[in-house]
Amino acid sequence: MKATKNAESEKTLAEATAKANKQYNSAPLKGEVLPDSPAAAKPQWLKKLADGKYLLILVCPAMICLMLFAYFPMYGLIIAFKEYKPFIGMLESEWVGLSHFERFFDYNYCWRMIKNTFLLAFYNLLWGFPAPIILALLLNEVQNMKFKKWVQTISYMPHFYSVVVVVGLVKMLLSPDSGIVANLLGSLGVESLDILAEAKYFRTIYIASGIWQELGWGAIIYLAALTNVDPQLYEAATVDGAGKMRCLWSITLPSIAPTIITMLLLRMGSIFSVGFEKVFLLESAPTYETSEVISTYVYRYGLTSSSFSYGSAVGLFNSVVCLILVVVSNYVSKTVSETSLW
Repeated sequence: MKATKNAESEKTLAEATAKANKQYNSAPLKGEVLPDSPAAAKPQWLKKLADGKYLLILVCPAMICLMLFAYFPMYGLIIAFKEYKPFIGMLESEWVGLSHFERFFDYNYCWRMIKNTFLLAFYNLLWGFPAPIILALLLNEVQNMKFKKWVQTISYMPHFYSVVVVVGLVKMLLSPDSGIVANLLGSLGVESLDILAEAKYFRTIYIASGIWQELGWGAIIYLAALTNVDPQLYEAATVDGAGKMRCLWSITLPSIAPTIITMLLLRMGSIFSVGFEKVFLLESAPTYETSEVISTYVYRYGLTSSSFSYGSAVGLFNSVVCLILVVVSNYVSKTVSETSLW
């Protein structure tokens, strides 16, 4: 009888132990979602939103500003296809289709203006894009840290000058009466020339002043990329007998190539967006042959003449060209180098 009771007790204890083990093994770990739980029924994107909720809270102000000031105003592009009258409103204004675009392409100086816009942007890309890279490569080789910091400070300081200040300095420098260049030429017995009134010098002045203003600031990005290059690569190359130029071509440039390509793609998007302020302040009637660009034309005939629909149509054409250039450049870059924006 006693043996029977002991057997029953052992059996009851074994069943309780097995039940406890089953409950322990089936309990979810911290952060684990069981297949039958209500949380498992949520879509995957909701789980990702819940995991990154704090990051989303940080991003929300920037996204709201982007929507308000970048995407929401796109609604106003419809006036490019209408004869917009402010007192009637966008929706009630007469629909005219592509007539504003036809008017723009029938303009006598349309293609000259497009050519000026493209050439200013192209020359700025041709000479202005490599300049910060060259400066960054040169500063990367400087061993004297005080001299390096001094050069960096002096070179990126002009970035903080406004366009008005930069143009004012250019005009003071090139003034035919009291400019430094005129005084220098006068001391050499050369007759002073009003360079700012010569159409053939406008592009050179525009590009040179832009390089001077943005040279140091653009080099910061490439200097940051150069800090990620492994120093052991240079040491191994030096042991193998490689010189400075071989290290530059075989180690430095390939290491920062993704950064260079990304910055180039971003510049391609603004190749037709030549800055209005600088061109407007530098140009004059004698230089219209090389200085009149799309942005100044939109201001002159769109805002000053209150032709809002016409100005919007010209600006929309400019934006579409920039978009096409970005997409094509990104596709070519992705095909050739596997580096792209998206």
